[in-house]
Amino acid sequence: MGKVIYADINAINEPVKRLEAQIQSYLDHGADGCYIYDRSENADVREQFFGKIRSIRETVDFRMRLLIAAARFEDVKKAYYTGAEVVYLPFKTDDAVIRESIERFGADHIGLELDISKNECDKEATERLHALGIRRVMLKHVEDSEAFFARIARSEFDIMIRDSLRRHGLSDLISRSGVAGIATDFYAGKDICRIKNMLIEEGIEMEMRVSAVPFSAFKKNESGLVPVVVQEVETGEVLMLAYMNEESYNRTISTGKMTYYSRSRQELWVKGETSGHYQYVKSLAIDCDQDTILAKVHQIGAACHTGNHSCFFTPLIPDEGAAAASENGSLDILEEVYRTIADRKLNPKEGSYTNYLFDKGIDKILKKCGEESAEIIIAAKNPDRMELRYEIADYLYHLMVLMVDSGLSWADVMKELADRH
Repeated sequence: MGKVIYADINAINEPVKRLEAQIQSYLDHGADGCYIYDRSENADVREQFFGKIRSIRETVDFRMRLLIAAARFEDVKKAYYTGAEVVYLPFKTDDAVIRESIERFGADHIGLELDISKNECDKEATERLHALGIRRVMLKHVEDSEAFFARIARSEFDIMIRDSLRRHGLSDLISRSGVAGIATDFYAGKDICRIKNMLIEEGIEMEMRVSAVPFSAFKKNESGLVPVVVQEVETGEVLMLAYMNEESYNRTISTGKMTYYSRSRQELWVKGETSGHYQYVKSLAIDCDQDTILAKVHQIGAACHTGNHSCFFTPLIPDEGAAAASENGSLDILEEVYRTIADRKLNPKEGSYTNYLFDKGIDKILKKCGEESAEIIIAAKNPDRMELRYEIADYLYHLMVLMVDSGLSWADVMKELADRH
């Protein structure tokens, strides 16, 4: 694993939309992840922070490390379940909270932030970290001494450095032995992929995208090109079809921007270079015959030169695929039933049991959920598999009524499970 560059983001008093735009911009430009913090010790503000992060992660998938001022283990638990790969705590955090957090989530997922200017990196502090079982450390206010960097090199901790890079050079900090990466706000709006490539040229091993299969192994047409189907990562919508040669493929991977080969102009072209409608790479895959690439991208603006979001805006045969979902027993049926329940809430239908539950209110809905869960327990004690199947289906229906009434979707639940996984 190479060294990483994380965006350093202060979430205090920042609205969700602005935070989301910041994060997406950093990721599009090549940041490996984001270090986000809100140091407020107010419990209500901390809950708002968690809410912001959960909201952002519904639309943006990214590697994330959080810093919170945790007063209790429950705060760390909520931070971790937002999907954070590491939750950092201030040095002053109570030892009992740190120990319980490490015991629950493991030392790879809990770290401490140390402020060098406050003497939080002396011998006594280091002994405390070892005693607590801390492995991950975020350092701020770095010393300009070789003795300091020698201590880092000898350290057994996984060390990230937070720095504005106003006084220190990135190359000098990140090249140091023992430093796993940098968290900084210096590169807002800058091409981080280009910066990482420059560091690689200096001999510094960085974490970069690498193709699992070389372009030479792909099956190409007579012109040496491979077609690329481009799909929007957020919605799954197919945006366009283009072609790549080996140079454009390698350029796409190294820059993070979709780069194609124009058959008409006989030259490389970066999507969005003239319009600003860039396509930022999120994943690339090759099909079973190794003759077609599927690219999932974050699309800025419209993909089509006509101004339409997708090039495929002219229907030829109406979409009839939705009708097959219930027949196949697909998990899509959960979404289909959910949509029907949601429609009943918006457009009540006389005699509808669903509307009866909505009319009776949350207490009645909760009572039914409790009754149906008890029925599952009874059915599970009997050998009749069909009865258990029936009771689970009954429970899921009532659960979805509760979800609609509470404003929760299946996407919310799936996202929570994915973050925990």
